[in-house]
Amino acid sequence: MLNSEKIYSGVEHADARSLLYATGHLQENIGRKPLIGVVNTFNEIVPGHFHLRGIADAAKQGVLMAGGVPVEFPTIAICDGITMAHKGMMYPLPSRELIADSIESMTMAHGLDGLVLVVSCDKTIPGALMAAARMNIPAIVISGGPMPTGHYQGQVSDYSACIETVGKVRNGNMSEEEQEELTQHCCPGCGSCSGMFTANSMNCLAEALGMALPGNGTIPSYYGERLALAKRAGMSAVELVKSDIRPRDILTERAFENAIRVDMAIAGSTNTTLHLPAIANELGIALPLKKFDEISLSTPNLCHISPNGHHHMDDLYRAGGIYAVIQELNRAGLIDTGCLTVAGKTVGQLLPGHFVKDYEVIRHIDAPYSPQGGLAVLFGNLAPMGCVVKAAAVCPQMMKHCGRARVFNDMEDATQAILDGKIVPGDMVVIKCEGPKGGPGMREMLSPTAAIVGKGLGETVSLLTDGRFSGATRGAAIGHVSPEAMEGGVFAVIEDGDSITVDIPGRSISLNVDEETIAKRIAAWKQPPLKVKSGYLVKYARSVSSAATGAVTTSYCEGAF
Repeated sequence: MLNSEKIYSGVEHADARSLLYATGHLQENIGRKPLIGVVNTFNEIVPGHFHLRGIADAAKQGVLMAGGVPVEFPTIAICDGITMAHKGMMYPLPSRELIADSIESMTMAHGLDGLVLVVSCDKTIPGALMAAARMNIPAIVISGGPMPTGHYQGQVSDYSACIETVGKVRNGNMSEEEQEELTQHCCPGCGSCSGMFTANSMNCLAEALGMALPGNGTIPSYYGERLALAKRAGMSAVELVKSDIRPRDILTERAFENAIRVDMAIAGSTNTTLHLPAIANELGIALPLKKFDEISLSTPNLCHISPNGHHHMDDLYRAGGIYAVIQELNRAGLIDTGCLTVAGKTVGQLLPGHFVKDYEVIRHIDAPYSPQGGLAVLFGNLAPMGCVVKAAAVCPQMMKHCGRARVFNDMEDATQAILDGKIVPGDMVVIKCEGPKGGPGMREMLSPTAAIVGKGLGETVSLLTDGRFSGATRGAAIGHVSPEAMEGGVFAVIEDGDSITVDIPGRSISLNVDEETIAKRIAAWKQPPLKVKSGYLVKYARSVSSAATGAVTTSYCEGAF
């Protein structure tokens, strides 16, 4: 029996039917055909979402073509890029919880049978998948696709290049006029930013998880093929209901391991170490940081997409896309091909016909960029629960670094010090109180890391924080330090001038201060006051978990739905 039949059919539910009739629904559809919610994250301020009306319309056509009844409803989407470098950056990660909760609320309240999740940017993908996993009703993801790659003075350009211009202008290496010209051309159209930043990383991993059709992560936003994929997603949603294939049939522990494999192969955003555990948490699956590192150590890095290299998402699309990456990993037996997908087929059944078309973009499994994956997890007295670095974006000379701590309690002060020339080669910029609780909201540190690169310090200065990084970040940027400063511990008591050693190949990070001194500092430590006094962020700070467990606000409860 359909969920909607329970809500809208029969004498006792005449009142609910009457309200559907008010919106033009036909009597012969109600309770007889799958009622498919089309969750549209469209808005008119975020470029990744500006064009989603067309994607949602195509998905609704697909639902109708397959014999379902589409009903569209919205949820929010915040642009991490627009919120960068100000207080607004406190909101993107917390918005993930709002997105999940709002989708759950609308779906459960209205008795929907299935969902098409029309998403695009950073937090919308994991938020939507968290809701689908939580409710366990048939669901499929369709993204808006990556925007076209920008160009400036005959060279490819993107959002990452744009934010690095701040340091270049302040350093006298670029004029304000040149900066403005690049600004107008680096993001030339709608879609998620064109590098392997968080949005595109998560849209690619939705494929690897089995929750999106092949092409979801890489087909450009402006291709007709993107609209065709949206129609197929709508059709698939109806078939998933008819076949009773649910997220928990797809989102198994093996599927998450596949996704982490792909993540390491493409060198995805460090934010994936927050979002995959948060999705897994909804299923009662533990996905500790140690798991990411174990898989990274045995997974070759096959792609260097911006900011790790000069390729962009349209290059990855032309090279064969994510299923070509999966095919290459499968040559080495690194993929579980038995995992089910929203196509109603296993990964192995979908692989034929997908192959690498350009080995410059997707390296051969026997000739990778490196034998290990794009992300690394470090442990030590500074981060007993772990911290994360995009190793693929770190230059060779910074893979091991011993530096002098330059300590700041927020991102703004650190960025200003970098731009003012107060940070010198060999320093390690330490930014505290930017974690999930301390931020609150675990702000992205793209501004200080971009300032480091823009000032020409990318090969001599590291940054360490309990905050997180944009997928556009490059350089020796180490984030997600857990426990965060707001929770006490060694990271909370680093002092200016302390020596810190980072060894990325050795997976270690240490404060070089004797244990007796550390113990005295911890004994004298007092928790700093919360940076906000009212509103949603206060509620968030009181309930959010550590970054090491996905910065979640809810825990799995057996039999919740």
